[in-house]
Amino acid sequence: MKLTRALSLVIALVVAPLASAATATTPDTAAIKQKLSEMLDVEVISMQDSPIEGLYQAMTNRGVLYISRDGTKLFHGNLYDLDKGMKNLTEAALAGPRLEMMKPLEDHMLVYKAKDEKHVVTVFTDVSCGYCRKLHSQMADYNKLGITVRYLAFPRAGVPSANADEMQAIWCAKDPLKAMTEAKAGKKVSAATCDAKIAEQYELGTSFGVNGTPAIILEDGSMIPGYQPPADLLRTLDARE
Repeated sequence: MKLTRALSLVIALVVAPLASAATATTPDTAAIKQKLSEMLDVEVISMQDSPIEGLYQAMTNRGVLYISRDGTKLFHGNLYDLDKGMKNLTEAALAGPRLEMMKPLEDHMLVYKAKDEKHVVTVFTDVSCGYCRKLHSQMADYNKLGITVRYLAFPRAGVPSANADEMQAIWCAKDPLKAMTEAKAGKKVSAATCDAKIAEQYELGTSFGVNGTPAIILEDGSMIPGYQPPADLLRTLDARE
């Protein structure tokens, strides 16, 4: 009995400091969220275990971040699975949340609807980029293939900027679809103001990891950075069904 009590006392003396140390060196997720917010000025939307043991995966308004469990180390970049054909795990983590995060802005999208709609893509666009203009010049071809194209604004100069003001003028025009076509043909669009939520659209793109235009969000939430010819985009979409 005395031996049992002695062992219990020893175990208590050893375990207590370890538990205390673990508590001191392993912040909970709330503490890590607060730290990221204060140090990086980011909004943490969700946090969960990452595919790598010992790392949290944080979905933020600036994309995915990976943080060590003690909250002292941070990694920002793409994570790939070598055993699954270099699958981009970071991109996969963003796919589902993107669809939900776009919903509040659906009423503010400029939609070029296909008559025989088979697929719907959402494109972050800028009036000044060459490949955005090329994509838009082929809008009839996308629509003919059954691809509806929805535009969200991503002024590459940021918000506020003259670039953002131009995007707002398009969204607030009497006929926004016509104004977009004219702007991408190099024509000037008359200034106009309304609640177009250009800043919110830009911030959404930033949270998705958009760093250039066009950026195409597919129906499953995955993103293709850059221009895709109509036939190539259709093959990509059909392959994901």
